[in-house]
Amino acid sequence: MFPAASFLTLLLALSITGSSVEVRNSPITLPIVRRLNFSNGTINLLQLDKARAAALINPKTHDHARRGPVLPNVTGYTAAVGIGSPPKTYHLIVDTASSNTWLATAEYVATQTSVNTGQPVLVIWPSGVLSGTEYLDTVTLSSRLTITKQSIGVAATSVISADGVLGIGPVGLTEGTLIHLPTTRIPTVTDNLYNQSTISQHLISFSLDPASSMTDSKGELTFGGTDVTKHTGSIAYTPITATNPTSDYWGVNEGITYGSMTILFSTTGTFDSATTFILIATDALARYKSATGAVLDQKTGLLTVSSAQYNSLKNLNFHIGTEIYSLNPNAQIWPRSLNSKIGGSSGVIYLVVNDIGTPSSVARTGIIHGYTFFQRFYSVFDTANSRVGLATTSFTNANTN
Repeated sequence: MFPAASFLTLLLALSITGSSVEVRNSPITLPIVRRLNFSNGTINLLQLDKARAAALINPKTHDHARRGPVLPNVTGYTAAVGIGSPPKTYHLIVDTASSNTWLATAEYVATQTSVNTGQPVLVIWPSGVLSGTEYLDTVTLSSRLTITKQSIGVAATSVISADGVLGIGPVGLTEGTLIHLPTTRIPTVTDNLYNQSTISQHLISFSLDPASSMTDSKGELTFGGTDVTKHTGSIAYTPITATNPTSDYWGVNEGITYGSMTILFSTTGTFDSATTFILIATDALARYKSATGAVLDQKTGLLTVSSAQYNSLKNLNFHIGTEIYSLNPNAQIWPRSLNSKIGGSSGVIYLVVNDIGTPSSVARTGIIHGYTFFQRFYSVFDTANSRVGLATTSFTNANTN
């Protein structure tokens, strides 16, 4: 336990929170939907998340060629993206923790706007290698969002269940992915939209709705501004952390309390839309587990609580800048109507908070905010000012799970 005053003082020293600046012109939005691939039966989302986390948090894996999509295999939010002229539609996983745009399919069709640069592209992660060739092509995100000469990695073989990845992370993550040009940074789709004067602000924002079925999970990706209809509170901004490797991503300085008890005093956290759960440092999870009375379910790897324990859950609070972003008890649990989809049992209450795989004394990244966090807070990723913005929404305190 640490005194509240010293906790806040340290976080203020680590982060500066700014006031919201709304973009008043009409934002340009792209609808997105959640994708869960159950073609081979139930899936262990936690196992996939932990493999992805191993690449995100370990500085030893951060040679440039290792950056990029990490196991976006069966879960995530996808956008329908047109590539080429005339455009062919591909369903790409929207990934805030990678920055290359990939077609991980052998079905790419070259059109009159397709240019093969001849440059080999490579991304490595713990489960394998994504390799292919760079093309420049026209990318159509909507009738108002068209990019010319966008770099696209076309994989030699299909390696994930989606058609590919739409990387919207910081541009530095692309460095080293062109094998013969290891210091070259490839402009992201957001960079090109701004550089080609399609959007007026160099930022993107996310709105995701919680879902209790396979068909009602949707969201919105906004380019060049924020959508005032999607959040209820003002947007508070916090600068990107200077701590490596979190600084490579959309990452901030933060801490965690459960109720009034500090479970992680000071660490850094990454916002990753292609991760499902909220992963925290091993020692922080042990404190959370003890405080909630949760027990480990061997089948899924998730923590479970009884109905009585659920009714006694306290808020899980993320202290970012001067703000506190609280997950109420319902936001801490997996949608019970989807238990069978992850190999769980009907009626069991599974928690969405789990182990990042490393103690805070070792991990420079102590938190990964998966999309179960995004479903409760509006998020803004501001390239121009190197900061992350968060705000409450109508779903922040909803009891949908």
